[in-house]
Amino acid sequence: MQVIWARRKYKISPPSTSGHPTFERIFRAQLNCTEYFPVFLSVLWVAGIFFHQGIAAICGLLYLYARYEYFHGYANSAQGRLRPMYINATVIWILTGLSLLGLIEFFLRTKFGISIKAALAWWMP
Repeated sequence: MQVIWARRKYKISPPSTSGHPTFERIFRAQLNCTEYFPVFLSVLWVAGIFFHQGIAAICGLLYLYARYEYFHGYANSAQGRLRPMYINATVIWILTGLSLLGLIEFFLRTKFGISIKAALAWWMP
């Protein structure tokens, strides 16, 4: 909706994607969000299924909030996107790591009967 409103405000008709610098930043922010959303959903889903739903949900909420801040920061200035972008990248990497850990645990448990969680249960309260 932000792109539609920016198109109206700055009188940029589709299919044009260039014009006023604010419109270009808003348009690029939308593209960036769209490009990363499949990656985010994939690792969120896998981490939730194979690692832990609660931790994945917290990471998902953090990612969505940082993506919201990214969009609005980018709309104001190109520099405004940097801090939320780094947070988003960190959350994606954390979710990727949790997904891998969960998949490794699942593979070891189903193929070899080894449970890392059970082995660490004596160590974790």
